Amino acid sequence: MVKSLGRGMFHMEQSIYIASCAAIAGKKEGEGPMGQCFDRVEMDSHFGQETWEKAESRMQQETIYTALQKASLTADDVDIILAGDLINQCTSSTYSLRPFGVPFLGLFGACSTMAEGLITASLILSSGAGKRCVAATSSHFSTAERQFRFPLSYGGQRPPTAQWTCTASGAVVLDTETEGSPAISGVCIGKITDLGVTDANNMGAAMAPAAADTLTRWFKGTCRTPNDYDAIVTGDLGMIGGKLFMELMMKQGYEINPCYHDCGAMMFDSLTQDTHAGGSGCGCGGSILCGHFLPLVKSGSIKRMLFMATGALMSPMLVQQGESIPSIAHLVEIVSGKEND
Repeated sequence: MVKSLGRGMFHMEQSIYIASCAAIAGKKEGEGPMGQCFDRVEMDSHFGQETWEKAESRMQQETIYTALQKASLTADDVDIILAGDLINQCTSSTYSLRPFGVPFLGLFGACSTMAEGLITASLILSSGAGKRCVAATSSHFSTAERQFRFPLSYGGQRPPTAQWTCTASGAVVLDTETEGSPAISGVCIGKITDLGVTDANNMGAAMAPAAADTLTRWFKGTCRTPNDYDAIVTGDLGMIGGKLFMELMMKQGYEINPCYHDCGAMMFDSLTQDTHAGGSGCGCGGSILCGHFLPLVKSGSIKRMLFMATGALMSPMLVQQGESIPSIAHLVEIVSGKEND
């Protein structure tokens, strides 16, 4: 039960409710300005495990359990779990979900994965193929950095454009029954955009054009403007990419600055935490959406918002071969229960 607004854009004619959500983050993230919004801040970056990869799996697993507990649910109440991360073959998600026994769809959209999961879950529920889904994602500084850049022991210099991969996870429980909760009212599937950026330490510049393309398509397809929203949130363009994004939107005739926020720019204190251009990783946008923005929507402080997670769909091998970085941005429109009613 969806209405097409154009290629890849849909309005949900049946409400897709956000029954609950949860966010868990690591020590450095907990020490930042967003530290109080997480359900839990884990001081042990190993999460009691032997390896970084096992640590990320445990973090995501516990985030999903927390979201289910907050909705008074168990894994048996879920039809499908959609999850993804940054590691090859989405292994953090695969291993985290082994004990659940729930049908699983593994997703990879790099840092756009949280929005990709929300879109896919919403379309599944709208089709009647299920009554309840979970969308989750995670990232871990120590797993992502050694896969996409250098081994941590190498000690390479980080340029000012680099972002800090967040150790964080977010999970959302979606259904068609929890009336009065925040709801997903529309979605826009992004298109691959590539303007030739080759620097893996400047992903904000690579992703900003994709964000501008998706948001412009949404405004044109819905006949909405930035004034229709209390918040327009990007997943993790960071401080440099966020400024470029605002400039690109201004060239399209849209002034978004008054209501614009970026999760990567929000996660850390740039003056005291030495994270350069801000946070990144699919756990960055996922955790701040679940820990900060969705509670504001639930309270009615935000009546209508856009969450647009951006992803650099790069392969370390292809970047080393001189290839540029394709990027994408997926958009989800979220309304408060009062606005939806």
